[in-house]
Amino acid sequence: MAAPLRILVTGAGRGIGRSISTKLLEAGHQVALCARTTSDLESAVAGRKDGYLLITADVMAPGAAESAIAKVVTAWGGIDVLILNAGDGVSLPLDKTTDEVWDRMIALNATAPFKFMRAAIPTMKAQSSGNIIVVASKAGLEGEPNVSAYTAAKHAVVGLVRSAASELSKYSITVNAVCPDFVDTPMTQRSLTAAAERTGKSLEEVRSALESKLVGERFLTPEEVADAAIAFIGKSETGATQLLEGGR
Repeated sequence: MAAPLRILVTGAGRGIGRSISTKLLEAGHQVALCARTTSDLESAVAGRKDGYLLITADVMAPGAAESAIAKVVTAWGGIDVLILNAGDGVSLPLDKTTDEVWDRMIALNATAPFKFMRAAIPTMKAQSSGNIIVVASKAGLEGEPNVSAYTAAKHAVVGLVRSAASELSKYSITVNAVCPDFVDTPMTQRSLTAAAERTGKSLEEVRSALESKLVGERFLTPEEVADAAIAFIGKSETGATQLLEGGR
């Protein structure tokens, strides 16, 4: 195997981020796992003795991005790969979407990735290398009802990826995004529960109705999204926004 890469993954405690981190650790890389809940991080690396760094942080907190990147660089002398996975969604009709919901969706899904990119770029420029990978969403490529704030935020982060890719290619830094359709994660479960409460239908009815509209009529698994994100590591391709659907 080639020399292990120095990698930071946000939203690493659960779902897609946990799957990404597990696969990278199993491949022998040095992985810094960043999430809000220490117990989730400790569970993600249970049984492992080394090769990882745990960073408990809210990615929206002031200074969180700069602090996390500094910890990685101090521990390992640089950062090769930044995987920006932390995110969340809220399902509400547009006229029920409060300022608080709107602001949180933008802060978490667009502003936090921007801050982490900004913090990592000086080190990557000095190295003349780096891969930045964003776990965005199909909602960043097209619109869906009842998720206006989330959709706007994901469109923003897709735009960030495209602009950053154009700007940073001359430094041999690639910036790409995976844009999955619905994934079987706790976030999706919360959205389904909200839809059930809004419509008066059972959770099973809401899930079946949604799955019937999806390509392949199924949710993606976290592992499928993890594989797609990891596949960008080491590639020269930049500015990609790869759509992931269950039947493709």
